[in-house]
Amino acid sequence: MKKILVILFVFLSISVFSQGFLHRNGQNIEDGKGQNIVLRGLGIGGLMVQEGYMLKTSAFAGPQREIKQKITDLIGTENTTEFYNAYKENGLTKRDVDSLAAWGFNSIRLPMHYNLYTLPIEQETVLGKQTWLEEGFKRTDELLSWCAANKIYLILDLHATPGGQGKDANISDYDPSKPSLWESTINQDKMVALWEKLAARYKDNPWIGGYDIINEPNWNFSGTNQNGCDEKLNAPLRALQLRITKAIRAIDTNHLVIIEGNCWGNNYNGIFPLWDDNMALSFHKYWNKNDVGSIQTMLNYRAQFNVPIWMGEGGENSNVWFQEAISLLESNNIGWAFWPMKKAENTAGVTSVNKPATYDALLEYWEKGGEKPTVASAKATLMELANNYKLENTVIKYDVIDAMFRQVHTTDTKKYTTHIVPGKIFATDYDLGQNGYAYFDTDVINYDGTKFTKWNKGGVMRNDGVDIEVCNDEITNGFDVTFIEDGEWLQYTIDLDKAQTFDIAIRFSSKKAGGKLFLEDEKGNKLSQTISIPGSGAVAKWDTVVLKSVTLKQGINKVRVHFIKGDFNFNYLEFIKTK
Repeated sequence: MKKILVILFVFLSISVFSQGFLHRNGQNIEDGKGQNIVLRGLGIGGLMVQEGYMLKTSAFAGPQREIKQKITDLIGTENTTEFYNAYKENGLTKRDVDSLAAWGFNSIRLPMHYNLYTLPIEQETVLGKQTWLEEGFKRTDELLSWCAANKIYLILDLHATPGGQGKDANISDYDPSKPSLWESTINQDKMVALWEKLAARYKDNPWIGGYDIINEPNWNFSGTNQNGCDEKLNAPLRALQLRITKAIRAIDTNHLVIIEGNCWGNNYNGIFPLWDDNMALSFHKYWNKNDVGSIQTMLNYRAQFNVPIWMGEGGENSNVWFQEAISLLESNNIGWAFWPMKKAENTAGVTSVNKPATYDALLEYWEKGGEKPTVASAKATLMELANNYKLENTVIKYDVIDAMFRQVHTTDTKKYTTHIVPGKIFATDYDLGQNGYAYFDTDVINYDGTKFTKWNKGGVMRNDGVDIEVCNDEITNGFDVTFIEDGEWLQYTIDLDKAQTFDIAIRFSSKKAGGKLFLEDEKGNKLSQTISIPGSGAVAKWDTVVLKSVTLKQGINKVRVHFIKGDFNFNYLEFIKTK
């Protein structure tokens, strides 16, 4: 009888996994066919859980509840509801998911706010009762259908739990005036009930990639660090995750359960031993080095406890960091989910949301006071912002996408845009590729989260180390290269149907003389003489110097502008055909 039961269990397991559910097989995450899966994902941050830094409100409103209150105080409850409906409707559409799939992503991490699925405990008419709200489930169902159509896995991430799971209030919308998740059994009961509801709804859907049951807990249970980074036992965290897992398993035996440690997901002290056969450990990685040492603790856990590991959140860094991190992770069979997809003026993400022209005035009023905007004008600004969240209205950051996927596998360079010569090539339209191949910049990455130094000191347009600012020249693509340092260079791919000779005008601005540059090819062969950059008199005053008689070959030319001496701004090269 025992042998029959074992055979039956194995048969049922194979039957379930054959439907395509992601599951643990030793240290690997596999699909229903037994193929190892490396999750390449994106976190849809800011959609269900707003954070102040994503909307430029962090100076006066960090958590979502504070942001929403500011908006409500200004335009009223009805208009606020209209704004949030448009914001969420535009923030994620089928077009977004189709695009993510086309770019190479195979998974999406959905950061959920519990209050879209159920009422806060203080709003329940009967203490301990769970009132279910349709909006969260409906939006999740819709997203899941788009994911399934694109063969993308959807990972459910409870980002804001009932009561809030961490002292870092922006992440979980924590309100210190109310009982937290850890201070309220009723909040914990609601969280368990929510996961039971989600498990019942999605237990048979193979495109749910897993249940990330609690995002970035950061709470001091017995230690002195308020974010739980010095906790030795983490007993409440272990107990709650174990309880939730058991509740899910009573309903759903198909899906991967993903757990996180304390201290924003990384402190696993006291969490072991594990309690389920179909689990994965998540860790988060921000602003640190991309060497094996940076992930060694998690590699040790994987080996010791024979469990898969997943980098469930990381990013907010340069293209160089992205390429390095992904290369490190994938070479160690670790999947990843970068953060976030959309935010206002998002240089370090796959898309950037444009601010309305009137948005800064609104932010200034909220922060400093002064003349109050009218309801009509404030609402118009906010509705324009919501409309800007449509993918077609964002700026798609192809340089970021290139770094995440193509640059991980090759040092080959690729043209950023097609350059037509004779004509102008704007300085910021240098090639796509790794530092040292498509460009060379001396400051390209932030490894230290305590300093938050900018790799692109201008902070606009592209996410490499090249420093780019808004340009005020009469002829411009909107940007110029600035903070040029000695020895840096930029490469441009030009395709010619025949060899040609050009005079090349260099458009620059500089307070004083001292800059020097020449042109070379990708092998370091000089194409021009060295030219000095005189002072134009001011950084806002533009002038031109000309390199004479530069000959380019037929076919592909990779032309590098090599800055022997920097300290000037660079707008464009103009190729002028000579007779």
